Amino acid sequence: MSASGEYVTLPRDWAPQPDTLRERVVLVVGASGGLGRASALAAAQAGASVVLLGRKVRALEKLYDEIVALGAPTPAIYPLDLSGATPHDYAELAATLEREFGRLDGIVHAAAHFDGLRPAHDIAAEEWMRVLHVNLTAPFLLTQACLPLLQAARDSSVVFVLDDPQRMRKAYWGGYGAAKHALGGLASILHEESESSPLRVHALLPAPMRTGLRRTAYFGENTVALPSPDASARAIVYLLGADAQPARGRVLDLRPH
Repeated sequence: MSASGEYVTLPRDWAPQPDTLRERVVLVVGASGGLGRASALAAAQAGASVVLLGRKVRALEKLYDEIVALGAPTPAIYPLDLSGATPHDYAELAATLEREFGRLDGIVHAAAHFDGLRPAHDIAAEEWMRVLHVNLTAPFLLTQACLPLLQAARDSSVVFVLDDPQRMRKAYWGGYGAAKHALGGLASILHEESESSPLRVHALLPAPMRTGLRRTAYFGENTVALPSPDASARAIVYLLGADAQPARGRVLDLRPH
């Protein structure tokens, strides 16, 4: 996503500490999904006050209870279905964060919508628009609405989650592949626009992991044998914290080499 297209790796032996994100407010978008849930737990264990945003209220409530049981800062739940969200909804979200917390120090864009592999001529117009909205338009509009809060922080970050760029350009990946390509471009643009501000823009390229999206996309694969999203969640905590200054504007690549 940087001008040079530079990829970086997680520093050797880096691990989150209980105070890595102390006194930070972090919004996790898609908190009821595999990576979102793991990221929320990891950020809470690192000391953040986590705002859990998602459309599955029961799953968010269960995650809320898990975080409370950890003795972490009390989280908050913000139900929102991105597929139908409007600019007004995002403005209301930003106003609520400011009213309830007085600040915002990070956003994790872990929400994703993928409806399976299919040729372009079989993609319904409504599904194309929904996929582009959830995977690209929503991250932009939500971030845009929260920019004043992020820019007011002493050190803040936005983390966009990408997908394998080589695979995303292949046949049958449709709107999801197009959206993930564009998301990397959006991250690069926002990085250049915020380069001299307190806001850091990061992108994460996870290794294959055990999630529902992976099961849908790789139906011939034994997804159960893959690692959990925990390693990617730890990397997200790194990107949310001050240690990630050297990774600013770059893609943190967790894929095995």
